[in-house]
Amino acid sequence: MFWPMLAIALGFCGLTVLGVLAIRVFVEAQRLGHQVASTTRRINQAAEELELAATHLARTGDAIR
Repeated sequence: MFWPMLAIALGFCGLTVLGVLAIRVFVEAQRLGHQVASTTRRINQAAEELELAATHLARTGDAIR
């Protein structure tokens, strides 16, 4: 009777550890997704600013010295 109870207890502990690790992975994946979205917005903003600067430079006809 002792060995089956021990096996059930160890199985429960193993599932608990796996559940905690799964939650941690989920939280880190969400954090990474937010960082990727933020970085994408910053890159898009920088690309728009670069495009505006290039358009302004082309309109004025100034050469880069």
